[in-house]
Amino acid sequence: MKNLFFLLFVLTSYISVAQKPGARQQERSDVLLSENSKKISDKKQSYDIAAYVWPSYHPDDRAKIFWPEGIGEWQTVKNNKIKTDSQEQPRYPVWGYINEADPYVAEMEINAAADHGVNVFIFDWYWFDEMPFLEGQLNDGYLKASNNNRVKFYLMWANHNVNMTWDKRNAGKPNDALIWKGAVDRDEFETICHRIIKKYFSQPTYYKIDGKPCFMIYDIDNLVCGLGGVAKTKEALEWFRKETKRAGFKGLDIQITLRGKSYNVTGIAGDNVGTQTEVIKQLGFNGLTHYQYCHFANIDRDYLEIIKDVKKEVDALDIEYKIPYYPHVSVGWDNNPRFEMFRPGIVKNNTPENFKKALIMAKNYIDEHPGQAPLITINSWNEWTESSYLMPDTKYGYGYLDAIKDVFVK
Repeated sequence: MKNLFFLLFVLTSYISVAQKPGARQQERSDVLLSENSKKISDKKQSYDIAAYVWPSYHPDDRAKIFWPEGIGEWQTVKNNKIKTDSQEQPRYPVWGYINEADPYVAEMEINAAADHGVNVFIFDWYWFDEMPFLEGQLNDGYLKASNNNRVKFYLMWANHNVNMTWDKRNAGKPNDALIWKGAVDRDEFETICHRIIKKYFSQPTYYKIDGKPCFMIYDIDNLVCGLGGVAKTKEALEWFRKETKRAGFKGLDIQITLRGKSYNVTGIAGDNVGTQTEVIKQLGFNGLTHYQYCHFANIDRDYLEIIKDVKKEVDALDIEYKIPYYPHVSVGWDNNPRFEMFRPGIVKNNTPENFKKALIMAKNYIDEHPGQAPLITINSWNEWTESSYLMPDTKYGYGYLDAIKDVFVK
């Protein structure tokens, strides 16, 4: 009997040992599958889908002059009401009135963006009265998020003037109140540039083209006016490029947001200093895009009609400029949430399905221009009070994000 038990023990041990190589092989296969899945998920996206970020949805003491409740422009969003039957209002956020300067909230937003193909944020960046404004979402939210490597970022200097438009209590009423000027002189410009190079360009997730940090400028008029004319502006931009190189970068990719083709740039005292095309060429910008369809197209109509004119505009730009144009897609437009009275000018029929058509149009443009960065700008991640946002809402849910995913994520 003892011999029988010994024989069974030996046989069992043999079977166990014989099985181990197969078990190890299966384990190795599981590891490889896991690694392959990770490689697929980490695979570089073929297109850079960059959504503008309006960083006003967080507490900011300086912003209380516009939104005294202390939650930023969420105050305007939550009090939004419909004014006419032509509006698709009110719309509310599925995620609620989140604090976008919270890193845990930022992590949620980054995951939602990246999962749907938005892999760049362009933060609207402000500087008024010799100090920054509304940096909380970028500094305390995005930059402190543990997963910010999933979405790169860069800055658009929103150097426009500020009047009563952000204050719904006074927006649209007759007044000449100018709260902050967007123009800055050369000394202040240098202060701004040094801050940006040191604080932002050095971030590992800062978006670059050919190793050069990208920096976008919103208002060419205020740029030229503040710096004292086209020639002095060119000198200032060249200085900015040299300072960026001196900081260890390959150079600087300066972009500008366009207005309509017939736009004329005004300088000091409102003097006409040249057409938009002439001034842009003289200043040596590296790239062009738009911020919003309303800046160059009649938006008070059907979305499908609008994007036909967008296509014509882009085709003309392709001939007019030798530098890259990065195609732009706007979700919509209706800025009535910011006003007590009705404001005409509302995009109609801008459903996720029609938005997808505009995305395909932008994708085709990039495919036809393989020599430039595959960058597409979107208005926007969160322009709630202009009704042009990707974030999920109570009307379409994740529809706009899903449209991006369908077009750009394979």
